Amino acid sequence: MDTATTRDVAHAYVGTLERRDWAAFGALLDPDVVYEMPQSRERIRGRDAYLRFNQEYPGDWHLSVRHVVADGARAALWLDARVGDEPMIANVWLDVSDDGLVRRVTDVWPEPFEPPAGREHLVERYDAD
Repeated sequence: MDTATTRDVAHAYVGTLERRDWAAFGALLDPDVVYEMPQSRERIRGRDAYLRFNQEYPGDWHLSVRHVVADGARAALWLDARVGDEPMIANVWLDVSDDGLVRRVTDVWPEPFEPPAGREHLVERYDAD
């Protein structure tokens, strides 16, 4: 897989989700796509189930790409996400087949947290972008 093509697929993946263009989104997915969320230990198998999962996802959610790194058939995405008024960060890993279809998705939704005490002398705090 060409890295530029993988990068284009990654941007199209997020763009079609954000626009709720379900036909275009489904066209990007391999029929046997596998989607996983490590935090909840959920797995979805197949294009139809994954498409329906996104169509039925609750809330007013939005996604935008902050950064994409592509290498061969794999892409890592850093996304700004929002559900309602709550901003979040998501990390998404995509595996793309030779024919340009997304065959595997791993979504990681890290929760922000306060750092532990005792390292203030080593770090500076910054505002999230």
